[in-house]
Amino acid sequence: MSKHHVVMARTLGVALVAGLGLASCASYDEDFARINSRLDQLDTRVQGAAQSADAANQSAQQANQRLNQLESRVQQLESAPPTRQPRG
Repeated sequence: MSKHHVVMARTLGVALVAGLGLASCASYDEDFARINSRLDQLDTRVQGAAQSADAANQSAQQANQRLNQLESRVQQLESAPPTRQPRG
């Protein structure tokens, strides 16, 4: 084997290792892209759920305010003296 063949074999070996390294990097890039896409989807769903929870919370607070108003009115009616004489 001549010196030229040794250099060529060494060069091909280095190129092969570098090629495999780049191929694995491309695979990692694809993996990271898939993971980032999934994270983006989950983030969108979480934001939507948070908005729904906020809307539900506001509705519940409004319902509680209305119940408090009704409770106050019921207490006033119960404690007020009768305005008419019962029949009988």
